[in-house]
Amino acid sequence: MLSTMNTRAPLRWLGKQLFNREDPGAFFDPLLAALNPMWVRGYVPARLQDVVDEARDTRSFHLRPSPRWQGFEAGQHVNIIVEANGVRHHRTFTIASSPRQWERDGSITLTIKRLPGGRITNWMHDNLRGGEIVGVSEAFGEFDLPEAEIPLLYIAGGSGITPVLSHLATLANRDFRAPVTLLYYVRSQADVIGAETLYALAARWPALTLKIFKTEEDGDGALLNDRHLDAVPGIRARQVYLCGPKGLMDLAGNLLSQFGIRESQIQSTFFSAPSAVAADTPLGGEVTFGKSSKSVESGGDAPLLEIAEAAELKPAYGCRMGICHQCSCRKTSGTVVNRLTGKPSGPGEETIQLCISVPQGPVTVDL
Repeated sequence: MLSTMNTRAPLRWLGKQLFNREDPGAFFDPLLAALNPMWVRGYVPARLQDVVDEARDTRSFHLRPSPRWQGFEAGQHVNIIVEANGVRHHRTFTIASSPRQWERDGSITLTIKRLPGGRITNWMHDNLRGGEIVGVSEAFGEFDLPEAEIPLLYIAGGSGITPVLSHLATLANRDFRAPVTLLYYVRSQADVIGAETLYALAARWPALTLKIFKTEEDGDGALLNDRHLDAVPGIRARQVYLCGPKGLMDLAGNLLSQFGIRESQIQSTFFSAPSAVAADTPLGGEVTFGKSSKSVESGGDAPLLEIAEAAELKPAYGCRMGICHQCSCRKTSGTVVNRLTGKPSGPGEETIQLCISVPQGPVTVDL
């Protein structure tokens, strides 16, 4: 959820009466933005300090949020708000730096890879420069570090390394003594994101074992396989963190199961858009938006968020991939299928995420 001004109740009441909005300070944002863009109140502004090339097609954006930003835990995400070609866009990124960096100098680092057809990520690469202002949400996400000092195994692929970078830096700062192994899969040396950080951590932190597999340079043996897992000492006792493309995560899940790793030992976070549910799953039906008195017939090929937007509604959203929960909405009746899990909901009233819910028969949502 975007951060808004903490307003005392009387001021909030006055703003509601005068401007018909809960955040009356934001009414003056156009004026405040002209005076100093770091003064706007409708969201937390962050000044871009600099942009650094990190790896092939990957850059790190160093941001300093306004002092009213509330900080984060290692492994969490934020939504970034940018205006591209006169249109405001929200995108979700993981913070790659450690909380200690933010505590030390008030800055955070977002490491972002260009995506084929990625409208906003590519725009950020091409247009954002030091000194510019973007919006930043409060941090969210539950890719949490363990509370106890237990052996850990990380399996990451491509840009999925970003939350792992934050985790590892935080663990090293704590002088975490239990064994930590990172298996990192990239196409080539030029695609190693955070290489300088990873090699520096491996050199100064004895608990860390770093193994980087370059699939285009090292041959078929560099693809994740049972030999890689068998070489991890005490693997069955490890807490496992998975982060990367869905194909790598599915493969890792299957292999870990063969090694007797329980699902309760595994935490994962997706780094790709939700995939479609199985082709033979019956989908589609009439979608009724109760508050708007609109009904739309769905063929089952789009999530409720896109259906609502096609009906000229403007529901809140953030990541559009089931991470941030900003599009959560009340379903009052009917069944939807979760695009991430392929599982159907119950038929009754419950909260769903519009961006990953596809109707399965008639559905009514409170929108």
